[in-house]
Amino acid sequence: MAVTIDRHHGLKPFSRSQRCKLQSYGHLDPNIIELNQTGGGAAALSSSQHSFGLASLQAENIHRSFSTPCLPLTTLLGGEADLTSSSSHPRVEIVLGSGAPPVNALVVEVAIAMASGVHPIPLPSGLGGAYVFRNQNGNNIAVAKPVDEEPLALNNPKGLGGQMLGQPGLKKSIRIGETGIRELAAYLLDHGGLAGVPPTVLVKFSHAAFFGAASSCSSSHTPKIASLQRFVSHGFDAGELGPSFFPVSSVHQIGILDIRIMNLDRHAGNMLVMKHDHNNSGYVDGVADLVPIDHGFCLPEWLDDPYFEWLHWPQASIPFSEYEIDYISKLDPFRDAEALRNELPSSLRESSIRVLIVCTILLKQAAAAGLCLAEIGQMMTRKFCGGEESRSELENICFMVKTSVVPRGGGDNNDNCKDEETNDDQVCDEVVAGDGGIISLADLNQGEWEAFLEVFSELLHGVFEAKRSSAKAKVGTYN
Repeated sequence: MAVTIDRHHGLKPFSRSQRCKLQSYGHLDPNIIELNQTGGGAAALSSSQHSFGLASLQAENIHRSFSTPCLPLTTLLGGEADLTSSSSHPRVEIVLGSGAPPVNALVVEVAIAMASGVHPIPLPSGLGGAYVFRNQNGNNIAVAKPVDEEPLALNNPKGLGGQMLGQPGLKKSIRIGETGIRELAAYLLDHGGLAGVPPTVLVKFSHAAFFGAASSCSSSHTPKIASLQRFVSHGFDAGELGPSFFPVSSVHQIGILDIRIMNLDRHAGNMLVMKHDHNNSGYVDGVADLVPIDHGFCLPEWLDDPYFEWLHWPQASIPFSEYEIDYISKLDPFRDAEALRNELPSSLRESSIRVLIVCTILLKQAAAAGLCLAEIGQMMTRKFCGGEESRSELENICFMVKTSVVPRGGGDNNDNCKDEETNDDQVCDEVVAGDGGIISLADLNQGEWEAFLEVFSELLHGVFEAKRSSAKAKVGTYN
């Protein structure tokens, strides 16, 4: 899709002579968005399927990491048509995630705002850099999060930076610079918009006024890779109202997504209470719909300890509805995995995709066995006793399965953590040293992985049969 933005004459199609083509990443559409503030502005959408690699693209300050997928500098800067030198106009280019009309519409709105001279406004909340875009009427339309401004990243504007991309992040199982791709993955996995994840895309901004005044490594002329998400009008977050206001369906739908993607950071602040225009209080008849945001800490590289704010809410203990059970039964973890490989090629590590598959299988079998959302969440959550942390039930199951399918002496903790794409153990070495071991699926070869899934499904079936028998026995005792 390509359109020209003219501030005086609205939208009109691009002529062929106006189109320009970037150096191919491998699968790159010849469409980009460029904004000309002096001549009326031009905009076109670009979709490229590639590894997003570096976030800060300034040639003098490139920090490459063997543990991070990197692109050639000429490719990142546009190859034959160098983006940083051929034009000084603000521009936004879709890197990954185009195709859906809501996403394309979002990027066009941001492009129009930039063409009108609108600058991104820094948001004070959060640990990473985040910016809101407003349209010409002053309404918030989108939130951008540059990946080089994540917590601990090189250009973090909140005083929490200085580390290179690919290093361990706040969550050790998710590397610095790789949360943006997970924001997009969560949107792609929210089939039918069940949980309500706002439209999300990975983009590249050029000549946009992001953080730079306090950093010598960043300026408004440095292209930025960022996640871009539709702004959600809201009156509160979940922590400001309390769970009694939230419908069971809204909690369940967010929880279903969180289970599938092993969300490590589902706190009250990233469940927004949708604002209803006809009711200034932000909720109707004592019931408020929730909208989930901030999915950067999902799909870890190994089985980690998730955090589910909803775990002890009363709604989570109510059985799934028939609609929800039907939705879960139709989930296909292998189709989801293939979709992520196709939509996010070389961007999301295979170890994270395997976590998605395992968690989706768990959800499907647990729901079929009659477990409620809270019971599934508890199976995934680690236990603390006497100040000591112990593995979750899911981790113990996976450990037993892995032991049964991996040949004796087939690997220790470090081998289990080795990244299948980069052979870089730095992240895992750090975790193993302080955690006493983790359960990773990255080291399994294809045959072992297939055997793992077969044994895992069989073992889960036995676990759920035992839970069902135990529940019946308790009921008989009470009667």
